[in-house]
Amino acid sequence: MTLILGIETSCDETAAAVVGDGFEIRSNQVASQVDLHARYGGIFPEIASRAHIEQIYPIIQGAMDEAGVGFSGLDAIAVTRGPGLAGSLLVGVNAAKGLALGTGLPLVGINHLEAHLYSVWLTPGEPIRFPVVALIVSGGHTELIVMTGHGAYRRLGGTMDDAAGEAFDKVGRLLGLPYPGGPAIQKAAEGGDPAAFDFPRSWLGEGYDFSFSGLKTAVLRVVRELQPSGETAPANLPVADLAASFQAAVADVLITKTLRAADALGATEVLIVGGVSANRALREGMAARAPCPVRVPPLALCTDNAAMIAAAGHVRFLAGHRDDLAMDVLPTWPLA
Repeated sequence: MTLILGIETSCDETAAAVVGDGFEIRSNQVASQVDLHARYGGIFPEIASRAHIEQIYPIIQGAMDEAGVGFSGLDAIAVTRGPGLAGSLLVGVNAAKGLALGTGLPLVGINHLEAHLYSVWLTPGEPIRFPVVALIVSGGHTELIVMTGHGAYRRLGGTMDDAAGEAFDKVGRLLGLPYPGGPAIQKAAEGGDPAAFDFPRSWLGEGYDFSFSGLKTAVLRVVRELQPSGETAPANLPVADLAASFQAAVADVLITKTLRAADALGATEVLIVGGVSANRALREGMAARAPCPVRVPPLALCTDNAAMIAAAGHVRFLAGHRDDLAMDVLPTWPLA
């Protein structure tokens, strides 16, 4: 069995995992920084970097201990190289370099977006048949990708402004909801009417690009109209209806464009990955409307984790991919 140690520090989770043969999770440890950043309503990059420094080696050691393996039992070390926050990425990459230098293990730099795709391979089920259309939706990314084989990608479109996850966080703040906005909006929307407010959908013609800044502005205008004094989320603000209507608008655009691409390209399956793939309205809406199977990772693998880094590292390692100690981080690194 090929055993890969995965290390992830692209944003605000410090994570390490050991995965066998690209699908068997031997360990998967994550140290979240949500509580640290909640007071700011978003990620504070310098605080994130410092927290990674404090957590990185205990998390790696914890993953190794949980997996019951020593470094001599590993085949390679895979680490997120980008995209992400430069300071956060540096912590993980430098830790991986140090381990590779000390152990002699091969080093494999991994694209964070590619790793999200491989979170689906960590879920038991029938083998995935290509081609597939994949929607990558997270705090910083909204990408639509066609995947014709392992390592073979073509970008169909992406966000032109706010990513879906960013829009959830910003609208959550407008509604006075706690950070992170995605889970808070989903919870608030449970008691709301998704048709209460006719929020706009930015279709951008027949292409596959996305835009959510106009939707965010539309929510802001309604909030100001309902509360002219400028106070945020007063008791009489219909937070549930606003949350449900906003969530429905985001999901409608994501689902419609993804299924349009799947139909045009003859996709055998649709994948939804990334933090926003945990959203129930998106999952259920896509499954209800799709004419082909839809796969999503389990909730624990939707957000950033190192098991997906190790899974992608397994594929890259078997393909002969190796990086040397001169490898640098890539804060922006398109998948295709």
